[in-house]
Amino acid sequence: MAELSDLDRRLLAALREDGRAPVAELARRLGVTRATVTSHLDRLVAEDVVVGFTVRVRDEAAAGGVRAVSLIEVEGRSTDDVIRRLRGFPEIESMHSTNGAWDLVAETRTADLVEFDRLLNRIRAVPGVINSQTSLLLTSVLR
Repeated sequence: MAELSDLDRRLLAALREDGRAPVAELARRLGVTRATVTSHLDRLVAEDVVVGFTVRVRDEAAAGGVRAVSLIEVEGRSTDDVIRRLRGFPEIESMHSTNGAWDLVAETRTADLVEFDRLLNRIRAVPGVINSQTSLLLTSVLR
């Protein structure tokens, strides 16, 4: 991965705050030209530092769904293959590698319990997944 300059770090921080900020606003906030912001952002995308852009939705806007955290144990060295397959599951909102007894943590959202049950079955059917434990998320008290 590319070495990040101070400007790169500040640009990434600004984009985390508002990923839709216009280049002109970012340039003003960072004290550089629009061309500088554009070239840094283009380089960060080209070097896979920035791997995509997404939208964050308020919990209330997506209310009615079933949210959960799944802890996933992976067999041997198949973690990369499991991650590749799980990335294709639209119900998985985020996924993280971790230490300890579990290899992956996946945050999921489904429309209802029937879909949730189907999702768990699909996760468990992925080759390389040998165990999972899932907890439903009830109320967010801090985000």
